[in-house]
Amino acid sequence: MIVQDVINLLEDFAPTTYAEDFDNVGLLVGNTQEPISGILVTLDTTEAVIDEAIATNCKLIVSFHPIIFSGLKKITGKNYVERVVIKAIQNNIAIFAIHTALDNAYHGVNNMICEKLSLTNRQILIPQSGTIKKLITYAPSAEASTIREALFKAGAGSIGNYDNCSFNLEGTGTFRGGKDSDPTKGKKLENHSEAETQISVTFPKHLETQILKALFTTHSYEEVAYEVVSIENTNQHIGMGMIGSLEKPMPESEFLEYLKTQMQTNTIRHSALLDKPIQKVAVLGGSGSFAISAAKRAGADIFITADLKYHDFFQAENSLILADIGHYESEQFTKNLLVAFLMKKITNFAPALPVGRLILSNTNTNPVKYY
Repeated sequence: MIVQDVINLLEDFAPTTYAEDFDNVGLLVGNTQEPISGILVTLDTTEAVIDEAIATNCKLIVSFHPIIFSGLKKITGKNYVERVVIKAIQNNIAIFAIHTALDNAYHGVNNMICEKLSLTNRQILIPQSGTIKKLITYAPSAEASTIREALFKAGAGSIGNYDNCSFNLEGTGTFRGGKDSDPTKGKKLENHSEAETQISVTFPKHLETQILKALFTTHSYEEVAYEVVSIENTNQHIGMGMIGSLEKPMPESEFLEYLKTQMQTNTIRHSALLDKPIQKVAVLGGSGSFAISAAKRAGADIFITADLKYHDFFQAENSLILADIGHYESEQFTKNLLVAFLMKKITNFAPALPVGRLILSNTNTNPVKYY
């Protein structure tokens, strides 16, 4: 198994196409073609984590947070970021970061929090725009069925709980090949009319390359007429945060105790209690103050996130409770999620890693301590 094999698996799980523009995801250090003897999964890549990778002979670190976030002009070891990069390179250790790609994935960070809190009826809190595209193409009617099936197989035509979705119009296409053409229908330098079917399918934007490959591979024309456009339909499965419901309402104090237990935190900073039961719960792992308004609009009784500032708490305005459980605490189970996914996929992968070479980091990377 090489680094690229693991990247391919992670791209299927949480495509980096959907990471936020400000983020730095993907392979940060290393060679995609390098063989790997083990994978260490961590929340952060610190010097201690590099040492753990060396001790366990893991040549790939899969990290939630990127160690390199802004540009490096010099790498001299003057700070912890540079020291991590230097030590990783010296020991031939690759580092891959997934961060907001996993934040935006339906089955990612926020779904994990919902799992811990046993929330039902889960929905994305802030759907990401521009994630759905539409392909419109024209094919000889006799080939339409074959082309549609190829597009479906490549991932086109899935909408919510439905797949193999398309819209088709019958018509007549006209064209004339030039002197250097090699037409599969008609003859060069002669006008030709062909019974054609217009095929329209939608697809998630990260699949565009393979959708077009399927189109070009199955279409018989020398020049394939097609157009790809972005559409603004809401994507039910990509976006920041999540909202769901408790099976039964809970008193505020009881829920806060439950939250502390399930998320393994000793401290919760929160806005004023409202003396109302908690049932509808919004969550956003990591820094989530930007989603307070969205949680309000969604009718949440409480919004659970991290890194709220003093003035952020005023935004509660007695309409919901804001609960800051800590940045690390809100994301700490992410590495378990990644290990579970990779374990399932790598088991059936050939050549697979040796048994026991997918390792959950034992290093606690939380930089915040409580007295």
